[in-house]
Amino acid sequence: MLVDPRAPASVLAVVAHPDDAEFSAGGTIARWTSNGTRASLCICTNGDKGSNDPGISSAELARLREQEERAAASVLGIDEVIFLGHPDGTLQPTLELRRDIVRVIRQLRPEAVICPDPLRRYGATYVNHPDHRAVGEAALDAIYPSARDPLVFPELARAGLEPHKVLRVFVSNPLDPSCLVDIGETLERKIDALRQHRSQVSEERLREFLPQRAAEVGAPAGLAYAEGFQLITLS
Repeated sequence: MLVDPRAPASVLAVVAHPDDAEFSAGGTIARWTSNGTRASLCICTNGDKGSNDPGISSAELARLREQEERAAASVLGIDEVIFLGHPDGTLQPTLELRRDIVRVIRQLRPEAVICPDPLRRYGATYVNHPDHRAVGEAALDAIYPSARDPLVFPELARAGLEPHKVLRVFVSNPLDPSCLVDIGETLERKIDALRQHRSQVSEERLREFLPQRAAEVGAPAGLAYAEGFQLITLS
């Protein structure tokens, strides 16, 4: 088990919804940005279906969640937040979604990408959101080979977006992580970032769930708190 892999000079997190990056990798991003990593965030939907409140409209919820996300990103030290605006709740790993992610990768040219695990369908107490799986599949396909190869999506090259090779991929929340990042010093920043998502989570839930989950992930390596990833190093 690899513990604390080298922090990338730049990282792009590609996720489905506002708050996904904070839940899956908030402590890691906070640790890396504190040490000089340039971090960006690409959110594939605007989260406009993520509420059980019958009194809120999709448009109002989208505006609220974008505000919450920008506040959370500031807590984590994320420099740029991009919303792709695909439909929330019915996301599919289409060529259109892949092309949009390739566009962002070629624009920002990150050394590393964080994305969800497309293979994670369920656990003992939950079913993984289908949008998460869709983004994981589309992001991996965007990273390899689409962002790298100039003849894939030639319209992007014609628009001046040259091919870019991502060197490392951190697949978040996998069933069997190959590396852990120690977030003992940044767990509170992760909690503070998620606290900004007031439409989604309560303080009580954050204090109950996050430390417990981070402790479970870190236990195999003797870490008090950690986040786990499947690390892919592309040659």
